[in-house]
Amino acid sequence: MPTLEQTTEEILTLAAAHFKVPREQLSPDDDFFKKLKIDSLQALELLTRLEHHFSVELPDYELQGVSDFRTLAERIQARL
Repeated sequence: MPTLEQTTEEILTLAAAHFKVPREQLSPDDDFFKKLKIDSLQALELLTRLEHHFSVELPDYELQGVSDFRTLAERIQARL
């Protein structure tokens, strides 16, 4: 099983590729809505992509209020 750091790094790499931003511009504590300048629909697209990538299902209630990459990684890590 990957470590939390590895999971976080994968999320950052996938988000950078999906939204076409340099990976170096993203850090674990970034608010992905602000940093990527995305709306809730785009965030949902990212979450769907992450669910497929990690083969997990993230219930909506676990994601309410989550807006930074580190917390997102923690939620995914808990389901691996």
